[in-house]
Amino acid sequence: QVQLIESGGGLVQAGGFLRLSCTASERIFSNYVVGWFRQTPGKEQEFVSGISWSGSSTYTADSVEGRFTISRDNAKNTVYLQMNSLRPEDTAVYYCEAYKFLGIGVRTDADQYDYWGQGTQVTVSS
Repeated sequence: QVQLIESGGGLVQAGGFLRLSCTASERIFSNYVVGWFRQTPGKEQEFVSGISWSGSSTYTADSVEGRFTISRDNAKNTVYLQMNSLRPEDTAVYYCEAYKFLGIGVRTDADQYDYWGQGTQVTVSS
């Protein structure tokens, strides 16, 4: 069972930045694809960004392209989401999710992920 712990959320003004971290309990976290999703009340989870097991491939939603960057440090079992130029519409609970896969590509459907964390709240004020 892989446990994922998100951190780094908080309250920030529009135009500001935050860096989210997702740390895994699994010592071979490098075998897992990791995605960041976000959710607001009454809505389904929205794919934000994902990274392949090696970090060689990344995928980012159009809504955050150019503002958010995903990266990973497998030696630290951690994936990061750098969020710049934040907007009020980025306000949501952000979840880190993972599935084991050593191939090419990243899934964008949350239902296809096997593990997820408890989420971290990001609030952007106008």
